[in-house]
Amino acid sequence: MAEQKKQKVVTTTLDSLDFGPDVINYETEGPMHKYPKPESVTSRHLYGDIITIALPSFLELVLTQLTSMADQIMVGNLPGNLGVQGLSAVGLSMNPKFILMTALMAMNTGTTAMVARLRGMGDQKRANRAFRMALLFNLVLSTIMMILGVLITRPLIRLVAGNGISPETYEFACEYLRIQMWGFVPLCLTNTITSSLRGIGDSKMPLFYNTTANVVNVIFNYLLIYGKLGFPYMKVAGASLATVIGQTVAFCIALGVLLSRSRYIYLDFKEKFEFDWEDLKSIVNIGIPSMIEQVFMRIGIIIFTRLVTSLGDVAYATHQVCMNIQSMSFMTGFAFATSSTTLMGQSLGKRRLDMADNYTRHTCTVGYITSTVIAILLAVFGGTVVSWYNKTPEIIALGGRLLLMVAIMQPFQSSQFIQAGALRGAGDTKFPAMVTFVTVLGLRSILGILCIKVLGWGLWGAWIAMVGDQLVRTILMQIRYRQGKWRFLKLSNSQS
Repeated sequence: MAEQKKQKVVTTTLDSLDFGPDVINYETEGPMHKYPKPESVTSRHLYGDIITIALPSFLELVLTQLTSMADQIMVGNLPGNLGVQGLSAVGLSMNPKFILMTALMAMNTGTTAMVARLRGMGDQKRANRAFRMALLFNLVLSTIMMILGVLITRPLIRLVAGNGISPETYEFACEYLRIQMWGFVPLCLTNTITSSLRGIGDSKMPLFYNTTANVVNVIFNYLLIYGKLGFPYMKVAGASLATVIGQTVAFCIALGVLLSRSRYIYLDFKEKFEFDWEDLKSIVNIGIPSMIEQVFMRIGIIIFTRLVTSLGDVAYATHQVCMNIQSMSFMTGFAFATSSTTLMGQSLGKRRLDMADNYTRHTCTVGYITSTVIAILLAVFGGTVVSWYNKTPEIIALGGRLLLMVAIMQPFQSSQFIQAGALRGAGDTKFPAMVTFVTVLGLRSILGILCIKVLGWGLWGAWIAMVGDQLVRTILMQIRYRQGKWRFLKLSNSQS
């Protein structure tokens, strides 16, 4: 018990409440409605819990995205045409990398939901067991994917790029991806650790080790991209190697924290490991639909990317710059989605449907306000931000106009991310997979072909297709959440 007291446990208002009823019957519960807050709980309590989890996640995600921006800005400012080719190359290498991470990202979704539910139930032993099984499973899987990625780097880049890019850009992209693959295992294991920590509500530790990694990444960017202080002049490859070095540092720190046994979940190799097929099956059952979702998304993005690359290096470089800036604007949505996933899972683990619903609704409110502020900033300063990446006048002018469309999407995307996060926290991963199939693989691809190939609207047409995709996805997520089926999902047979 003394050791247990030393462990850092993130507490919320939920911990002060009693467990809900042992059995929740759908017929008795009735259709989905707005649950009143418990008498002892105020909106201030709910917002406090949401911010406690979301703020470190937000800072972590922003710093990570700033590092990604620094990568692209430094690459984009290489002399001559190297900048445009480098921007395109970095963008092209991301899709193959995420294709290989698909199964691992899916397992991490299942791990977060499972650990959060067990944390809500107060079952630390099973939470640790589920975490260790996920870590072992992902170690094997990431090793296989690393070897595969190294062997088929060139076909992967050609699959994504098509024939619309220059040979120089293609070679840069292959070089960048191959280096990324050598750092694949520590990246994937760190993501598994992060997913588990978020499941128990601990978003501060991932902020610490990922921030450290980002600082290391930026330093080595400067040294390796431009060949400073005696380091080799590696250009685009330098940005990739710097990223791998930073990711490895993050993994070492994260592993050290878990071995110290200072968290609710930890690693102790002296402790007997009990393998539980039921828990692993639960993680996989949640993860498989998420994996299918990621596969649909990646196929859709590949089709879409090939459409954009057919417009040439400058158009694709502009697209990549705007996508990178758009990713930064997503960070609040992703951070609040982390809150909704964690708090939903823990609330259902404690059988408190009222808290699950109120947490999600309050998260949507604060997310909407934040995203509106971001939309205004993008509308006003978009062109200036684009100019940081590359000084080509065509890229600056078109990129600034495209960011107006990003601004319009902000409030819709925020609620979409949050409600999807809540559904995943409940274990409802099948519906988001279906939505991704309909929107990214179906709607976006069809609209992209229509607007680019048939109507000849160029890059504008591509972004019109993206806006249509996001609007439909938002509507479908809202409908699913309001149906309330998430209230009655079980993650394992041991749950009542």
